[in-house]
Amino acid sequence: MHNNKAYMLLGLTTLFWGGNAVAGKLAVGHVSPMLLTTLRWGLAMAILLAIGWPRLRADWSKVRRRLLYLTTLGALGFTVFNMALYTALIYTSAINASIEQAGIPMLIFAGNFLLFRMRVAWAQIVGFILSLAGVAVAASHGDPVALLHLDVNFGDLLMLISALVYAAYTVALRFRPMIHWQSLMIMLTGTAFVTCIPFALAEFWTANAIVPDAQGWAIVTYTVLFPSILAQIFYIRGVELIGANRAGLFINLVPIFGTLLSILLLGEDFYAYHALALIMVLGGIWLAEHSGRKMDV
Repeated sequence: MHNNKAYMLLGLTTLFWGGNAVAGKLAVGHVSPMLLTTLRWGLAMAILLAIGWPRLRADWSKVRRRLLYLTTLGALGFTVFNMALYTALIYTSAINASIEQAGIPMLIFAGNFLLFRMRVAWAQIVGFILSLAGVAVAASHGDPVALLHLDVNFGDLLMLISALVYAAYTVALRFRPMIHWQSLMIMLTGTAFVTCIPFALAEFWTANAIVPDAQGWAIVTYTVLFPSILAQIFYIRGVELIGANRAGLFINLVPIFGTLLSILLLGEDFYAYHALALIMVLGGIWLAEHSGRKMDV
């Protein structure tokens, strides 16, 4: 019973996260990237603050001591990552963006190995290389040789940078203060909102801002309620029910859902190199995680 509930919650979580790339693509021409990111985190912060204010007040002494750390965390994982994602989608497809995000688990694995010397098996190294090769296939649109000449779509380059940023954010989460998840989310969304404001003002200053129209506001609403709030709550509950290791496997569904939604909702073309990239990325992640679980036994 617990398993079924966890599977449903984690399935919805990854569906919402997969839909974020599609939302970013639909936002093009209806709300500008910096303004979308600012509105997303500002509204998410307001909702979470209304729900979790007592928790934050109780945790404030711990929060205050780690304010610089939490600000950096929110700026990296929420501000920079999402700005890069939404800007990238102006130049590349939502399918490519979804597949390239699948490289994040492997970058996290590499960061933990390099910085904290976590144990590693040969199968994990092979999985890491296979997964990164898959991301390279997607980023180069099926022509990895193009990477040698730096002939990469600007949007795909931004996605690779955003993947590095989110991996750094995830690795840094190990140092988070022992506070309630509501307090943590309020602080991360709040610092993301504050650090977004200068970028949104710059958009207006350079006449690149697009104030949301009806479709723009629908996209803002989706990003606030689903990938920002509900997905986080569902993921945390899923982890409580079946544990972090098993719950983490569901993240592999994000590029699958992102690709399917891009085809169904955006009518994007699915090429052979997309299929090859997905097989390589997901196969590499499975190989690394499977061997990692065997090491933990």
